[in-house]
Amino acid sequence: MTGLEKFSHLEDKIYRAIEQFKVLKQEKEQLEKELASLKRELGAAYAEKDRLAVQIERLLGERDAIKLKIEAMLDALSLIEQETTQPVRR
Repeated sequence: MTGLEKFSHLEDKIYRAIEQFKVLKQEKEQLEKELASLKRELGAAYAEKDRLAVQIERLLGERDAIKLKIEAMLDALSLIEQETTQPVRR
């Protein structure tokens, strides 16, 4: 192999390395964009999770309030039923 052939071979390697660098740089930029997008989506998902947690707490509170009202109404109905089934005393 002559000196010129060696130089040409080295030149080819350098150009291939440059092309590979360009490809890797583009892939890196694309991955960085993807990462930024995923971070935004994650932030939105956390915000939605927090909103839903607050809503669940509110709904559980409402459920408990309704449960207490229903129990009170059932107790009242039970008392009315007891009063109507007892014989009238004179």
